[in-house]
Amino acid sequence: MATSKEQKTVVVGAGPVGSLAALYAAKRGDNVELYELRGDLRDPSTTPLNFTKSINLALSERGINSMRKADCPRLLDSVLNETIPMHGRMIHGEKHGNLFQEPQLYDVHGRFVRAVDRAGLNKSLLDELEKMPNVKFFFNHKLTGADFRKNLAWFERQDILRLGNTQNSKQQPADKRGAEIEVKFDFMIGADGAHSAVRYHLMKYARMSYQQEYIDALWCEFHIPPTKENDFMLPPNYLHIWPGEEFMFIAIPSLDKSFTSTLFLPNTRFAQLDANPSSLTDFFKSNFPGVVPDLISEAELYKQYSENPHLPLISIKCTPYHYESSVVILGDAAHAMVPFYGQGMNAGLEDVRVLFGILDEYSVSSQDPDVHRENRAKALQRYTKQRTPDAAAINDLALRNYQEMRSDVRSPLYRLRKWTEEKLDAYIPSLGWATQYSRVSFGNIRYSEVEKAARRQGRILLGVMTLSLVSALGLGGFWLSRFYLKPAGNFFGQWFHILLGKVAGPKSR
Repeated sequence: MATSKEQKTVVVGAGPVGSLAALYAAKRGDNVELYELRGDLRDPSTTPLNFTKSINLALSERGINSMRKADCPRLLDSVLNETIPMHGRMIHGEKHGNLFQEPQLYDVHGRFVRAVDRAGLNKSLLDELEKMPNVKFFFNHKLTGADFRKNLAWFERQDILRLGNTQNSKQQPADKRGAEIEVKFDFMIGADGAHSAVRYHLMKYARMSYQQEYIDALWCEFHIPPTKENDFMLPPNYLHIWPGEEFMFIAIPSLDKSFTSTLFLPNTRFAQLDANPSSLTDFFKSNFPGVVPDLISEAELYKQYSENPHLPLISIKCTPYHYESSVVILGDAAHAMVPFYGQGMNAGLEDVRVLFGILDEYSVSSQDPDVHRENRAKALQRYTKQRTPDAAAINDLALRNYQEMRSDVRSPLYRLRKWTEEKLDAYIPSLGWATQYSRVSFGNIRYSEVEKAARRQGRILLGVMTLSLVSALGLGGFWLSRFYLKPAGNFFGQWFHILLGKVAGPKSR
């Protein structure tokens, strides 16, 4: 959107989504101020997100494309150079006392997602922003209030205490409240996470429908170190999964040749393990064969389980995402989702691309600020209308993918559908078939369209499989009637013709 040089855009939240939004706004000539509750996220002493040591994420086409559209070639190069390709899932298990690992490639055309360190990605974005003269950083600033009619915000500037004087020292807010500052803005972008302060204040102005759900699972992070020869313990180019029906253990490769691993487990199971810690090793050996002691020692397993937090998984849907021309929320602030599709960050980065694409469509040549506000209000209204069904779709897909990862990956029916869709995609591309995963991870079509396509393909496959089953039963009935049991055969034959008639429909006369 063409803007006057005086336009001031305030971005709340300096994570990947907020940083990319600030970059898009700065590239369009806005004076950008970036506010972050924590300290500089590039500082090792800053408390990481969720208080975990490291967070590895899956970066796919949507996120890559959104950074590509930021028109900063060095940014994309620096990010991609610090990633590890993951070509598929590696399913781990045990048969007849023998460990096995079975690859399931993501894409028939060889496309892959990338494991990326969240902190490294964030650093690349902030470094790029720091080069721009029209961007200012305000770390350790907490949003305490906002008036979206007067376009005013209030931030508490927190005093920080540093604990220790080593490279591993930590920062924490001082006990007393810091000074509060008032900030005037033209446009605010809220990208401050699932527990968004911007969304909280937006609710006072917009008639927002809001849905929040904690799923019946917690997660705990573990660390698989490199070998003594400083190599990967597992094949590095896969997302490793130990499926356990109602729970699972996963491992994602890191650049230092370790793996960031996560246990996803129902709350009741965590409670059982907490009540009887001595059962932890047996639980892992029974359900995640090969993890203990081959990848994690028993001592380290107990240590990491007890020291690392057991954190909840939240799913949030809301709408609208904006209020008039003043404010919009992006990323987890608008649609927090469970991590099982690897799309949380990618969807947030895509929010930025979609938002600014729509703002650009409503560009005007006039420098009249009233005209700018009017057009921005129209653009934000369209953004909410377009993005809400897409966010709801990927939110639902992420919830359903938990079932797929922890259980369906071992199902013959799941494998049959995946094989069928991949063969049709590879050998008859004109049909337009593809797996749901490839549409989500390797394309940029809207999530809501992906969901519709997957349902359509599912209905067709179900019809074909039903027809095949009915045909087999009919042939079996004929065989029985011809050679063994004529009455039974007649029954099966009649049933076959009835069902076939219902599937095919009445014949034209």
